[in-house]
Amino acid sequence: MTKKLLVAALLLAPGAIAQSPLYGQCGGIGWTGPTTCVSGSTCVYSNDYYSQCLPGSAGTTTTTKTTTTTSKATTTTSKAATTTTVSSSTNCQAAAHGFASLNGGTTGGNGGTVVVVNNWADLKKYATSSGKYIIKVSGKIVATTTGEEIPVTNDKTIVGIGSTGEIYGGGFGFKNVKNIIIRNLKIGNTYDGDWDGKTHDWDGIQSDTSTHIWVDHCIFERGADGLIDLRLDSNYITISYTTFRNHNKVLGIGWSDNVITQATIHHCYFQNVGQRNPSADNLKYAHLYNNYLNNATSYGHYSRGYTNMKLENVYFEKVHNPITRDSTAILGASGCTFVSCTGSTAANSGTAFNPSSFYSYTLDSTANVPSIVKANAQPLAPICPS
Repeated sequence: MTKKLLVAALLLAPGAIAQSPLYGQCGGIGWTGPTTCVSGSTCVYSNDYYSQCLPGSAGTTTTTKTTTTTSKATTTTSKAATTTTVSSSTNCQAAAHGFASLNGGTTGGNGGTVVVVNNWADLKKYATSSGKYIIKVSGKIVATTTGEEIPVTNDKTIVGIGSTGEIYGGGFGFKNVKNIIIRNLKIGNTYDGDWDGKTHDWDGIQSDTSTHIWVDHCIFERGADGLIDLRLDSNYITISYTTFRNHNKVLGIGWSDNVITQATIHHCYFQNVGQRNPSADNLKYAHLYNNYLNNATSYGHYSRGYTNMKLENVYFEKVHNPITRDSTAILGASGCTFVSCTGSTAANSGTAFNPSSFYSYTLDSTANVPSIVKANAQPLAPICPS
């Protein structure tokens, strides 16, 4: 009996000691990995197949359906922006990961003034102000002028409250700025009837020569040009757990002769789209992993120009030309799944960089990517409950 107990203890020890990283999986049917989270995060139930480590105070909580909170956060109905005191429970902040975490990191408005806005004028007022701000979006905000891109200044976090924060008919512009976080928002609906996007240059996010950008848990759809354009040497970028849908020109990164941009794109959902999923043009490093592409009519992940792309455990379904590479680009793809795809898939070429030399990350099994991404690539109430 003693020997059996000792063996059992040894078998259980690794799982008991190991902890899942922030935004890593921590539970679900069939999950055999860690069920506790690193300090500063807590395991939050999403569905029967997936629980995720999200920012919170319980670093060792194991999440099941019985421990999931069902209470709804109270949101403000005031027409004026409300300034609140900054505290760890109200600032809706989290630590960036991927390339956005390097070279000083991306902290947005952390440590600054927290405000709640529910109209375009107040959103624009605080997003364009100097100094650090955490701007919490309550409900749906409609742009005063269709297609307007608010010129966001340095050190801003713009985050939706609950799961209903929305920017309708407008977007954000970053020009020569740094340290911007956009989280937990639905952004789009500037579509003007031109599928080619040549009539208006209205993007959900347009960044020129800006650094340290983190876009997380958002939905982008139906824009008038690109959903996100990251151009002209924008750098230290992470886009995570975000859906791009019902659009032609989706996510373009690069548009520069300089090869300096570094970007991480992971756990993103590209659904009913045309091109740029993404198009990575002249990126020094492009790390794409655990993405799910479903019904892309032009091409999927594109290593363009002189890009060095590492592509891991991506699930391609009904995608034309799932992986594309220019002759000058480097591509290292592994662990991908292709279902009902057409066209061609580029072969690996050159020596792709090693992302783990820059930051730590956890790969999900490719088979689980569709369920994980569909459940989590969107605004989620626990990210900013109030």
